[in-house]
Amino acid sequence: MLLLIENLFIDIVMKLEDYFEFISPNDIRIKGHRIGIDNVLELYLDGYSAEQIASYYPGLTLEKIYATLTFYYAKQSEINQYLENVEQNKEQHYQQYSSNPSPVIQRLKKLKDKQKHTSLKP
Repeated sequence: MLLLIENLFIDIVMKLEDYFEFISPNDIRIKGHRIGIDNVLELYLDGYSAEQIASYYPGLTLEKIYATLTFYYAKQSEINQYLENVEQNKEQHYQQYSSNPSPVIQRLKKLKDKQKHTSLKP
């Protein structure tokens, strides 16, 4: 009986994985969307209900949101590690971007500084 339950659980998890695209180790997206499971789970872990998440992401069905939540609870320790890795990756990209902004951003900052200085002149 226990083996039957374990096999059923594995089948459910396997079917759940059909809802997602595993693009890279740090990028799991909901199939048919550019929305990552981290986006949905961030809202959920901040206290949003599935219905509130659906209104925040109107393109997502409740079915896909609940599939994401079920996948999270089925593999909670792995997904928590995934979320931690995604957050570290975002921070790393932000630090990299901040220390080396694109030429467009550099020009915009110069223009902003120039406008700031000219508006201060009497």
